[in-house]
Amino acid sequence: MTDRVVVGGALYDRGRLLAARRSAPPELAGRWELPGGKVEPGESAEQALVRELREELGVETEVLERIPGEWPLKPGYVLQVWTARLVSGEVSPLEDHDALRWLSPPEISQVDWLDQDRPAVALAARRLASGEADRGGPKPRGSGC
Repeated sequence: MTDRVVVGGALYDRGRLLAARRSAPPELAGRWELPGGKVEPGESAEQALVRELREELGVETEVLERIPGEWPLKPGYVLQVWTARLVSGEVSPLEDHDALRWLSPPEISQVDWLDQDRPAVALAARRLASGEADRGGPKPRGSGC
């Protein structure tokens, strides 16, 4: 049986990475993650990520590339992470999160990331620090997170 894919988005804007603080379930609440969610039947990972970021954050995004690797979650689920850039909208914690923060490379280690997100965050941070991550896009208004 194949594991179900959960996609996470390393969302970049202006040299920063977006971190989302979980509000549920209780065992994950208060810790930070890359936003995203489950790939639905008939959906590609890229389509799922665009949909999930729209639902969770209220923004439109462009998926750029997959970060190499796959990380186990609860039994039957694996995490795959894609880089993405903000196309339009203002990030807002609409579902599953109670706070959002745009983090510059030196700030990325200052939040308590979920264990399963840490390897992908490290790779995303390396891309950000090297300048290969952020491809531009509009400045999010009101994102003083």
